[in-house]
Amino acid sequence: MSTTYHSNAGAICALGVTQIVGYGTLYYSFSILAPGIAGEFELGVEWIYGFMSLALLAGGVISPYAGGLADTHGAAKVLSFGSVGAAVALAICGLANNAAFFLAGVVLIELASAFVLYATAFALLAQATGQRAQRSITYLTLIAGFASTIFWPLTTWLLEGLDWHQVYFLFAALNLVVCLPLHLWLTRFARIAATRPVEAATAEPVAIAGGDFVFLLVVVGFSLAGFVSAAILFHVVPMLGMLGLGASGVFVATLFGPAQVASRLINMTFGKELSAPILAVVSAMMMPLALVVLAISAPSIPGAMAFAVVFGLGTGLFSIVSGTLPLALFGRSGFGKRLGWISLGRLCLSAVAPVAFSVALGGLGPKPSLWWLAIAGTVCVAVFAEVWRRAKLGSSAGIGQVA
Repeated sequence: MSTTYHSNAGAICALGVTQIVGYGTLYYSFSILAPGIAGEFELGVEWIYGFMSLALLAGGVISPYAGGLADTHGAAKVLSFGSVGAAVALAICGLANNAAFFLAGVVLIELASAFVLYATAFALLAQATGQRAQRSITYLTLIAGFASTIFWPLTTWLLEGLDWHQVYFLFAALNLVVCLPLHLWLTRFARIAATRPVEAATAEPVAIAGGDFVFLLVVVGFSLAGFVSAAILFHVVPMLGMLGLGASGVFVATLFGPAQVASRLINMTFGKELSAPILAVVSAMMMPLALVVLAISAPSIPGAMAFAVVFGLGTGLFSIVSGTLPLALFGRSGFGKRLGWISLGRLCLSAVAPVAFSVALGGLGPKPSLWWLAIAGTVCVAVFAEVWRRAKLGSSAGIGQVA
């Protein structure tokens, strides 16, 4: 038991490192690099973000395929392949000498992301850590939550001595030198884990009543949550400026990361008995609540700080729920492909969110836009509440199990 525990802990730590590097190089660095890229290509920065929207759509479309490969061939092998793909994509961005070349690189980055980020990492934990998978996912999200905290300032610092092309080359090397060896080791770990006796602590969940419809609700819920989250995170600083907070908006925005990490620590300490459907409802409620607080209190700085903390708590918990809820409702069979379909819905709505919210801010103003976004968040709460209701009915009838 002790050997199994320590090997699982080692796998989680290894995945944590690769997810920090993966999210940092493939996602969080983009907003820091975008102005320099736009300047060199003589484009408005909104065009560079438009490239990212197109790339997110491409990543969403391929996500179910990536999840299916994880189910069929093992998630660790898919992660290893994804590391090579991520390095190639980042190198192509570094080589780009025109906007079209760069767009191709960004699309390849999002395609690689489908193979190398959370969805595949969660699938590996489901395959390799057995009945501990839900707790393992929580621990992984806690470690990976430091990606933005590390890579936003790191990328800014690198740009003081390097241009954006060189930064992309360095990030490509990180994926090859750091992530690929760890993912190859995880391939060996997964093979060893497959030889362990099957744990019988709890039964494997089976499809709950109306399972296909419940899964559709889960996809819709996560898609709405992704839309609300992306709309805010892409526009938080200029939006806070429009609300009258001025330079304080940057300080307020820095509270998101610590709040996300705090939410995972709180869940690990006090939320062990909460079922995944309940946690989904709780996390969904925090986002519209935060938006209402900001709409009512702006331009109050304490109100904006409360908004950032509550919103960060909600998005932090959603990172956990995105892995644990499908696992609790439907079990490990086909888990990777289910996460892929969830990613498809989430990424498609996330891709249009920055543009849609930008249009709303310009046409309606910040406060009406926040109220409309809060309505979308409230619909998300209702969707997950229905998932919770159906899960309880299935569990009480002995049809399914909710961990």
